[in-house]
Amino acid sequence: MPDDSSDTSQSLISGGHLVAKALKAEGVEVIYTLCGGHIIDIYDGCVDEGIDVVDVRHEQVAAHAADGYARLTGKPGCAVVTAGPGTTDAVTGVANAFRAESPMLLIGGQGAHTQHKMGSLQDLPHVDMMTPITKFASTVPDTARAADMVSMAFRECYHGAPGPSFLEIPRDVLDAKVPVDTARVPQAGQYRASTRTAGDPEAIERLADLLVHAEKPAILLGSQVWTTRGTEAATELVRTLNIPAYMNGAGRGTLPPGDPHHFQLSRRYAFAGADVIVIVGTPFDFRMGYGKRLSPDATVVQIDLDYRTVGKNRDIDLGIVGDAGLILKSVTEAASGRVLNGHSGGGASRRKEWLDELRAAEQTAIEKRLPSLRSDASPIHPYRLVSEINDFLTEDSIYIGDGGDIVTFSGQVVQPKSPGHWMDPGPLGTLGVGVPFVLAAKQARPDKEVVALFGDGAFSLTGWDFETLVRYNLPFVGIVGNNSSMNQIRYGQKAKYGDARERVGNTLGDVHYDKFAQMLGGYGEEVRDPADIGPALRRARESGKPSLINVWVDPDAYAPGTMNQTMYK
Repeated sequence: MPDDSSDTSQSLISGGHLVAKALKAEGVEVIYTLCGGHIIDIYDGCVDEGIDVVDVRHEQVAAHAADGYARLTGKPGCAVVTAGPGTTDAVTGVANAFRAESPMLLIGGQGAHTQHKMGSLQDLPHVDMMTPITKFASTVPDTARAADMVSMAFRECYHGAPGPSFLEIPRDVLDAKVPVDTARVPQAGQYRASTRTAGDPEAIERLADLLVHAEKPAILLGSQVWTTRGTEAATELVRTLNIPAYMNGAGRGTLPPGDPHHFQLSRRYAFAGADVIVIVGTPFDFRMGYGKRLSPDATVVQIDLDYRTVGKNRDIDLGIVGDAGLILKSVTEAASGRVLNGHSGGGASRRKEWLDELRAAEQTAIEKRLPSLRSDASPIHPYRLVSEINDFLTEDSIYIGDGGDIVTFSGQVVQPKSPGHWMDPGPLGTLGVGVPFVLAAKQARPDKEVVALFGDGAFSLTGWDFETLVRYNLPFVGIVGNNSSMNQIRYGQKAKYGDARERVGNTLGDVHYDKFAQMLGGYGEEVRDPADIGPALRRARESGKPSLINVWVDPDAYAPGTMNQTMYK
């Protein structure tokens, strides 16, 4: 009698291998993880599917890296962590992705169904905890549903504005094997619809008309311009219609520095004097003063992927829901045939005075801080440090900011040269994203140089994964703006409680991060003289290693953005 046991084994598939097949169908190339007994069958499946398994030292790093990978590639990121503390360690990374509208899937382990409510190892109500900070959170109930549930979670990541999803998979569900023909394995490209919605045509016509006739228009290009890969459309709009543009978040770099429509330091001035203001892909949250910083006399238009965001916190004159790139492209096309457009005597050709007025305001702001940008003082003024970093960046440099006060300084000075070359935490304000974002950036775009600026407090949160960068041979240029303080909070304490209590709970030790980098096998250098910043950055670049340049900055210098925060007033 023939032995057909080999045929039987080939017809069975485990839950972990089904998960890996679903990840492969979505185009996932790497998972970020910290190992645990609940999840190892997923690793086995990933090996068979050709998906890289990158192991880190803390689950928060895995989640942040998945978030960063999604931002850079436009494909969803994926982190896999074990149950209990493995999943709770990743909560911060998921929450950050939620506020930043970044599509990622976190997979967490769970005790076996057969041990439900019995107190199994690392058992916690993960789905209950994750539901408020995800677009979708669920348990995988059965092995045959594993791939189907993964595809469902990815589908929800792209419902409206992107965001994270969470799946927990009980250990017996993950390890069990089922006949292949009983499992639904979604095929690549056949289980998700296009998410590119073009917006209401009548609203687009109205916006085109507003922009054609505006005397003093202004536009803010937010993160959704990059999310929707709408850079070309945004650039064409502002150049065709002669509109001054401001950029925030991942929208930075949409226009290159030096472009006549690129403005950075005169935003508040422009929003106070503009007659038409278009806000693209940015909510009226704390970064926008909840909408109160816009002129009450301006016609305000908001474009967003999420219907719930449009008109939230502030009344608007026109709201358009949809893909920023498609909408801006349609507005340009609708306006291009208007008699008043271009140089035929209409609003667009009369805006030279408005652009000159804003450029003068920019120059005034630059001149006000010029002494600090060129300061030879020691300790080093943070403005001098970020100015040196800005000069150091190339067309291929992805810039990552991870910190409080020091990154607030950099936001006024550092200008990425290309779209998709700026990364910061986003509106959750999470410290510790820097090292995991570097990890994701170097794996997603190995052809790019990565330059990361850390506050010393921010680096401390996830800095041990510098070793992961060394282990995977991922060189980058890292700079620690070291003032041995959590200065953004220190300023507020000083302002509220006086000099005698300004140092309560915010003062750090004098840590030599350059030696820390050397200890872990990277390149490290200390800088105390501002003249040495540029040469040190170049040596870090030439080292071909993960690097940390430890720059001692003035602890008594505060960024204007820090001093203007309303919570301290």
